[in-house]
Amino acid sequence: MKSLKTILLCVFLCCFPILGKTQSFTVNDTYTAQNLVDILTNNSTCATTSNSNASGDTFSGTKNSYSYFNSGPSGFPFAEGVLLSTWSSVNSVGPFVRNSGGGGKLWLGDADLNQAINIKSINATVLEFDFIPLTNFISFNYIFASNEYQDAFPCEYSDGFAFLIKEKGSTGSYKNLAVIPGSSTPVSSTNIHPAISYTNPTSGATKSCAAINENYFGQLNTSIPNSSPINYSGQTKVMTAETIVTAGTLYHIKLVIADDEFEYFDSAVFLQAGSFVSKIDLGADRLLATNNGVCFGENYIIDTKLPTTYSYKWYKNNTLIAGEVDPSYTVKNSGTYKVEITLNPTTCTATNEIKIEYTPEIVLNNTTLVQCDDNGDGVSFFDLTKVDTQIKNNDSSLSAVAYYETLAEAKGSVNAITNSTSYANKSQNQILYARVTNSYGCVNYAELTLQISNKSIGPLNPFMTCDLDTTQDGLSIFDLNAEITPTVLNGLAAGLNVEYYLNPADALSKKNVIPNVFKNTTPYQQIIYAKIINGPDCYAITPITLIIDTFIPPNFQDLNSSLCNGNTINIAVATGFSSYLWNTGETTNIITVAAAGDYFVTVTNSNGCSATKKFYITASGIATINSTTINDFAGNENSVLIEYTGPGDYEFSIDGSYFQDNPQFEGVAAGTYIAYARDKNGCGISTPFVFYVLDYPRYFTPNGDGYNDHWNIENLDLLPKSTITIFNRYGKLLKEISPTSAGWNGTFNGRPLTADDYWFNLTFEDGKIIKGHFSLKR
Repeated sequence: MKSLKTILLCVFLCCFPILGKTQSFTVNDTYTAQNLVDILTNNSTCATTSNSNASGDTFSGTKNSYSYFNSGPSGFPFAEGVLLSTWSSVNSVGPFVRNSGGGGKLWLGDADLNQAINIKSINATVLEFDFIPLTNFISFNYIFASNEYQDAFPCEYSDGFAFLIKEKGSTGSYKNLAVIPGSSTPVSSTNIHPAISYTNPTSGATKSCAAINENYFGQLNTSIPNSSPINYSGQTKVMTAETIVTAGTLYHIKLVIADDEFEYFDSAVFLQAGSFVSKIDLGADRLLATNNGVCFGENYIIDTKLPTTYSYKWYKNNTLIAGEVDPSYTVKNSGTYKVEITLNPTTCTATNEIKIEYTPEIVLNNTTLVQCDDNGDGVSFFDLTKVDTQIKNNDSSLSAVAYYETLAEAKGSVNAITNSTSYANKSQNQILYARVTNSYGCVNYAELTLQISNKSIGPLNPFMTCDLDTTQDGLSIFDLNAEITPTVLNGLAAGLNVEYYLNPADALSKKNVIPNVFKNTTPYQQIIYAKIINGPDCYAITPITLIIDTFIPPNFQDLNSSLCNGNTINIAVATGFSSYLWNTGETTNIITVAAAGDYFVTVTNSNGCSATKKFYITASGIATINSTTINDFAGNENSVLIEYTGPGDYEFSIDGSYFQDNPQFEGVAAGTYIAYARDKNGCGISTPFVFYVLDYPRYFTPNGDGYNDHWNIENLDLLPKSTITIFNRYGKLLKEISPTSAGWNGTFNGRPLTADDYWFNLTFEDGKIIKGHFSLKR
């Protein structure tokens, strides 16, 4: 385990300097074992010791490894006390000088120490004695110091020590008191040290390890060269060894320290003079700040566990409590309590105090939960959690409520009711027990009585509403609170409320409550259930019938109609409805209107449901044809658009026989036409309007047969100020004709021209020019 120590030994044996020791810290190794025990106990009459023995240094031959020390003005935490070390104790005098230590292999270890902390000890020093405590608690103070608090040694190994105690004559194992507080971990340089990172100056290798229990580490003396009062590289803070004992029982105590496996780099334990005494253990303070207060209403017994033969005085807040002379005292309220004991027959007096604080009272409410019985068997399902807040008196800082069937189970916190949201009662007026704790772990209990309600209310008439949407599917929306609740609660006590459910089971278990704005799920008629509640309690459950009236009168679709100018029209719906109301204010089934517009009538049936029929009356009349827009001279693509005005819906004709919806006519041949616009609603036909479509012949045959011998434009005589000029293909003017002439006969200067294509320009009075060409055929 200490292989590194062996490697470094040669270096330190060669380099070990001889320095003078500081005189502020002194060691005297001539003290006997009893002398040292007396120093440790300060010869107090509160400590009865015997059979003291010390053993240790067999290496030096003339010096002891156990001694008395006095720190003088050095600043060491203890003024004086007992020193046990793994080398000659005089070597413990500071300042710290780096060295390899002392001891030898013939200086043996200690078997009890090996067993207690699992090491292979060598160079052991022991101070042991018998001890009879007069109280139930002992303690003493110590500091562990070691030359293994240097370099990276604490990362790997440590010397070992233990403060061992057991009853005298016991064959059992020793108990080690030299441990990290609150644990069984031995105090050592490997178990208490700061974070370490050490680089070997020779090899350059770095060794490091994290801090362990650093809050118990005192200081490194390597950082204060030539000034440390002790010759050890580091030390712990002041530690306390303590244990509970039985007063009057003989114990054997063994204080032992040793090297582990190798004798190099020594350690020591410094025990404070007078710190080893019998004390009184009253236990830890019971404080709210540490979450250890005493629960409200509980009695707390402070028990010294000491004989009745001792003399006792009890104090509360430094005031003597008259008449209290027993070894224990029962506390009922907060305060600082102290006991002063004279340990008869000695003159030794021991005292100790304890602070007691009580937690606030947990105020709970007993309550009753009432549930409805759907079948009269006296059994129902209860949601116990509905009264949690009431039981806890609205105190949200308390724990969740747990329910039990018996008070014994509640106090034992066993067999809690697991189905607290759906608990079936086992009897009428059954009492359950609620258990609640506060943040301090204190408990209080409340009673919850389960009652069955057999109240009933008279049957209610169905609730009818009209199907108001256009689909009339038997589904409608109910505002349950506004439309139904007032009727359900009529005549009942004030303060009741109503919830609605689809079935009785949901109502009993308070599951799937229906929203207030409810659309029925079964068309035309559906039964739901009203649960009347009084706070968390069920008062009654009653069925509610919802009826949805679908009112769809026959032939009630909207109607479009027309009204000829200057006429009237009757609009009507069937008879037999309860009421009629037109948007004109009239209340009959038929009215006469003389103006176009939108009219509607609302009819109502015997259930008060209504339906509305709308009449859209449009104006109509005879059209007036104002003009025509003609696209001519285009052959088969000639077209005519009839321009008109009028309020009606019209159809159009250009021959008086065939009518079409479109006022545009396509493919109109050249000629004279009469345009008509006829009202589709029967109001009449327009005044005829004559128009002409012009076009030119695409060819002519001037062969003297009397047919098609001249080329001219039909109906051009209607435009007498127009002119026509004819050219050959080379642009030579051949002929100019007037609209009223017979046309061109195909000659130039009296001579017939050859068959060919010829060109013309038609110039209208407004300057518009139409150009085209035609063929002369022979």
